[in-house]
Amino acid sequence: MIKVRFPIVVGVLIALGLLAAPAVYRTALAAPAHIPEVPAVAQPGNAAEAEAILNAKLLVCGTCHGAEGRPKTTSTPIIWGLQENYLVKQLHDFQKGDRKNDVMNWMATALTQAEVAPAAAYFAKKSWPARSTPVASAPAPAAVAVCQICHQQDFVGGLPGPRLAGQGYEYLVEAMRRFADGERTNNNDMTQIMKAMSPADREALARYISSL
Repeated sequence: MIKVRFPIVVGVLIALGLLAAPAVYRTALAAPAHIPEVPAVAQPGNAAEAEAILNAKLLVCGTCHGAEGRPKTTSTPIIWGLQENYLVKQLHDFQKGDRKNDVMNWMATALTQAEVAPAAAYFAKKSWPARSTPVASAPAPAAVAVCQICHQQDFVGGLPGPRLAGQGYEYLVEAMRRFADGERTNNNDMTQIMKAMSPADREALARYISSL
C-alpha cells in the first residue's frame, strides 16, 4: 500500500491559491517570509510512492502555469515545451535563490535534487499550447538580430536560449525590465543586453515576440 505524505503540496496549494485571491484577502492572510521547504520524499526503495509524490508536485504547477499549458495570467510564463536544459537551470536558480520569486522559490525547494530533472523533462515534452485568441502581428524591431543569436530564428529557442515566441507580452516586458534594472541576475548576457536597451525598445521587442 502506498503511503503518500503531502504536507508541502497542501501548503503550496494554499499559497498559490492566495495569489489568485483578491488583494484584500492576500493582505489579510499574508504568508511569512519565504523559508526553503523540506521536500516530501518517498520511503527508500518505494518507486510507486516516489512517482505519486512527484506527480502531485507537478500538478501544483498548473495552478499558475495552467493545467493545459496556458497560464492563468499573461504575466506568468508558458513552460510547456520549453527547452529541458533551460528549465533545469531555472529550477536550480530558484532553489539557490539566484532567481527570486516567492512562489517559485517555495515550489522549487519543494523538489528534491533527484526530482528536478524529471520535472523539467515532463514539461519539456509537452506541446507548446495553441493560442486561445488571435494576437495582432507587430513589426520586428532592430534588436531582433541580437536576440536571435541565442533564442534562434523566429525565437523558437534551442540549447543557447529558451523559446520566447508566443510568450505573453506582460511576462516578456517585465522580465526584460527586471534584467535591465538588476532585479534578475541569473544570466549576465541578458543583464547587459537589456541594460543597453531603452524601455521603448524593450517594449517594442516584447510586443513583437509575443505576436509570433
